[in-house]
Amino acid sequence: MSLPAWAEAFEALDRVTPLPLPQDAWEWAVGGATGRGVRVAVVDSGIDRDHPAVGQIAGHVAVEADPDSETGTRYVTGPHEDLVGHGTACAGIIRAMAPDVDIFSVRVLGPNLKGKGILFLSGIEWALENRMDVVNMSLSSKSDAMFAPLHEVADDAFFGGSVLVCAANNVPGPTYPSQFASVISVAARETEDPLSLAYNPHPPVEFAARGVDVEVAWSGGKSIVATGNSFATPHVAALVALIRSKHPDMTPFQVKAVLHALCENAYAPT
Repeated sequence: MSLPAWAEAFEALDRVTPLPLPQDAWEWAVGGATGRGVRVAVVDSGIDRDHPAVGQIAGHVAVEADPDSETGTRYVTGPHEDLVGHGTACAGIIRAMAPDVDIFSVRVLGPNLKGKGILFLSGIEWALENRMDVVNMSLSSKSDAMFAPLHEVADDAFFGGSVLVCAANNVPGPTYPSQFASVISVAARETEDPLSLAYNPHPPVEFAARGVDVEVAWSGGKSIVATGNSFATPHVAALVALIRSKHPDMTPFQVKAVLHALCENAYAPT
């Protein structure tokens, strides 16, 4: 089976030295947390709000092109469908791991699972303007023209308190904003454990989570088995939501350090 790009970096895990945490790091970081009080934006193809794996959606916005506006885009609020099933898959993973989060659907992709970079950028901007605690982006842009604007909005998120969690591309090559240091970048690895996390000390992709042969929700109340960095990303976004639920004052910088300490290849110095 051909694995997504970057997965090979996690086949042989180098030991890393984590930030010192209390002895039971997992219990300290997420024990008892359900995601309550945390707002998570799923920037994707939409979410099927009627899918039983998704639960209640706290809000919907579709980003559309508008050549007459100053930004070239417009926000259309109100319930919408998932044009593919991809966003529903991500929302279902997050809901399963962090059942009490408030999920917001930010639709930027079309029925071919593609979208213009300016729509993607505007979707992230909407998430920041609406005070999302976590932004799940199971997509990334290869456009060099989007490097600077996506870098700027990633910095805005980092300093403004929103944690951006972004999938690396499934094929080799740089994509944005997954390769920015202020973003939590994610690749897929083979594991059955939804809480499994590994760290790659050789950038640009830092974290890996379950993303191979995962049963995920899909449009129309269906489910499929899928593989990709896209499906590893919401596993990490859900962990971030649990951390922020239990430790709401943590900065994005601190959240990334805690994730690093929770990785299975993190060993305290002897």
